[in-house]
This record gives sequence, C-alpha cells and structure tokens, in this order.
Amino acid sequence: MSNTDSNGGPATEAPTRRGYMRYSGAVIGGGLLAGCTGSGSSEGSAGTAAGNGTNGTATASENTTRGGENSYSVRMAPMGNVAFDAVPKSVFTRLTHLAGMAFALGRGNDVNAMHSPDYYDALWNQFTPRLNGVSLDWSGLYSSWEPSKEKLYELNSDIHLADPAGVFALDGWNRKDVEEIRDNVAPWFGNYYSDRHAEPPAEWADAYQYYGLWEMFEKVAQVFRENARYKALADIHRGLLDTIEANRPPADERPTAVMALPTDFDEIYVYKVNNPGFLTAHTRPLGATEAFGDGTSSGDTVDMEGLLEADPDVMLGLGGMHPETDIKQVREKLNENPVGKQLTAVKNDRVYAQGARYQGPILNLFQLEMTAKQLYPEQFGEWPTYTSGPYPEIPTDGQLFDRQHVADIINGDI
Repeated sequence: MSNTDSNGGPATEAPTRRGYMRYSGAVIGGGLLAGCTGSGSSEGSAGTAAGNGTNGTATASENTTRGGENSYSVRMAPMGNVAFDAVPKSVFTRLTHLAGMAFALGRGNDVNAMHSPDYYDALWNQFTPRLNGVSLDWSGLYSSWEPSKEKLYELNSDIHLADPAGVFALDGWNRKDVEEIRDNVAPWFGNYYSDRHAEPPAEWADAYQYYGLWEMFEKVAQVFRENARYKALADIHRGLLDTIEANRPPADERPTAVMALPTDFDEIYVYKVNNPGFLTAHTRPLGATEAFGDGTSSGDTVDMEGLLEADPDVMLGLGGMHPETDIKQVREKLNENPVGKQLTAVKNDRVYAQGARYQGPILNLFQLEMTAKQLYPEQFGEWPTYTSGPYPEIPTDGQLFDRQHVADIINGDI
C-alpha cells in the first residue's frame, strides 16, 4: 500500500496537542507506543498475546500523565493507558468495526472518516430500517484506508479510533509520524490485528494482545463513558449466544460452510467460518463445519473447480446484501455454470447474502441471527429468500433479539 501524503502535515515542532486529551502509555525504546496487561475472551475464546510478550504484558515501563479532576484513562493494547480530559466528540476511524462501535454508542454521525465510506454507508443502511428511530449518514466522508498525516491535522479529530500499529505498517508512515499525530492531534485507540490474529509489526509485538469484538467494544465504550449502553447491548448479545448454543444441532449434524460470494468464477475469495479473530464473530459461535481443510487459508482464492472440490453445503455471500450486489444474478449464474450447478449449496438453494466481516456490535447481532437461520433453519426458523433491499422483516416470534430494545439503547433510552 502507498500513502498519498505522509509528510504533508506540520513539522514535529508544531504546538503541543490541545489539552483536551493526554496520552499515557508504555514506551518501547525511543517512545514507541506499547503496553497492555490482562486477559479476555474472543467471543468465547481466551484472548491471546502476540509476539514475545507474556500473556499480553508489555515489558516496558509506563509514563504517567497528570490530568484534570475529570480525567480518566482506558487501557488497551497496543496503546497502553490512554488518558482523556473529556469525552471525545469528533471521531476518526479507519475500519468499520470501530465505526460500528461509535454507531452502537449513538455516535455514528460523529465519525468523520472511514474506509470506503459510501460503500459502508449503503451497507449499514440495509440494517438501520429495522431499528426504529435510528439513522446513519457516512456518505461523503474522508476515505481513510491510507490516511495522510496532512489530512489528520485537517480533520483535527478528538480521537483516532484506529490501531497505531496498523497505521505504522502503511507505506510512508514511521514511528515518529505515529507519535506526532498522537501528541499534536489526538490519541490512537484501536486494535486491527485482532481481526484474524495476524502478526503485528515486529516493533509492536511485545505490546500486542488480541481481543474479541465485544471485548474491544467494552473498551471503546469506556472511552466514551458509555458503560451503561455497552452493558445493555452486551446483555442482548449474551442472550443471543445462549440461544444459539442451546439450540444448535450436534457437531456431527452441522453443514459444511464457507464465506464466499462467487462473482468472478476464476478468482473466488474463500474465508473460513471458524477462524480466530473478530472477522468470524458472526459465524464462529454457530460452529458449522469448515468446507475447506487445512490446505487452504482464509482469504485464499480458488476457481470453480476448487470450490466444487470443497463442495460446501452452505455458501455465505459476504457483501451480498449491498445494494450494488445483485445476489439474484449471482445465484442464476451459478446455476448456469457447468461446474457451479454441481455445487451442493447451489442445488439446494443455500447460497445466502450476508453483510460484512468488519462488523460492529449492531451488525454482529443481525448477522448472528441471520447466520443461525441460514445454517440451521429447523432450529432457528427459515431465512427468507433475499434478493434486494434492507434486512428482511422477520415476524416477532421468529426474531432472536429485540430490535426495539437495541434501537432504544442506541438512542440513549437504556
């Protein structure tokens, strides 16, 4: 990846960052952000430390920062302790799992940047119609997959909900740049490599720890002083997981499944459903059998013959609910293809549309319900055939969570 303008911002002699927030974290030789202790779960699995650290514990000493009487701090790897003098208002994000957390806390419209904003605005708004009184507009925001330092100065956000290790890994960014933005604009607060438990850059390995989607959400909620909202949504999530665990069929009766949306039959991206990391927060709790064995990694590409060799019972189509995706045409083309029509999932009409892997808590609730119905219709109710439009209307007695309760929480009625 390249960075359009990594040196366009003011020089490091720029005035000290506003007193709005202060950073307090561990430092690795020369000031690299670090530090996080403790353990947690990842949608039911224990959190994992990366690199050479032990149980996610940073080996570096910590700096301390004196804040005002209303100051508070939140600790998360790889940043360490991040101290705030006031609740952030304007919010920079890079990836949508963190933008989705701001949305869940009633701050979706405070987001000023995100990856592919128009795409994800359209996708998220396939779900908001089922949440009475909830609205969201991310269209036209700065597209921040490869942010420039100059743009971060211009946005002047109160917080960067983004992993400093992930930004550090971009072309054109170095440790000094990351620290400059932290010190002169606003703190970093995010964790990217928990997505699939990937290796962070070596410079950050001792400071790294992996978190589940809802563990990370709890920490983001603490940043915004929204513990009550988090707890209310977490209770709904816990109840949904309990329902799934109590009713899913035994392991030997579960279908084989893969996340894939075949639009280019020569290069089909396939993603496993049980991999560690928050990208499978909507599939791993369902415990379906992997269609692809150990010889294939999540994110690999196969052709139609390779897909037929795995022959999944169920295909979960990532992005299939996006307005620009014609899922009906995808199904038709599979049925017309001489190899595609042999697929068990195609023959049994089990090619389903889904949303996104970089999901926040609200999409996670919908996608857990969706996936439960798609994989186990006898246990959780039939999933309506989806062709276009918003998330299908499910009769109240077939819903696995209360939409109005979720909408009320987002709107602050806890």
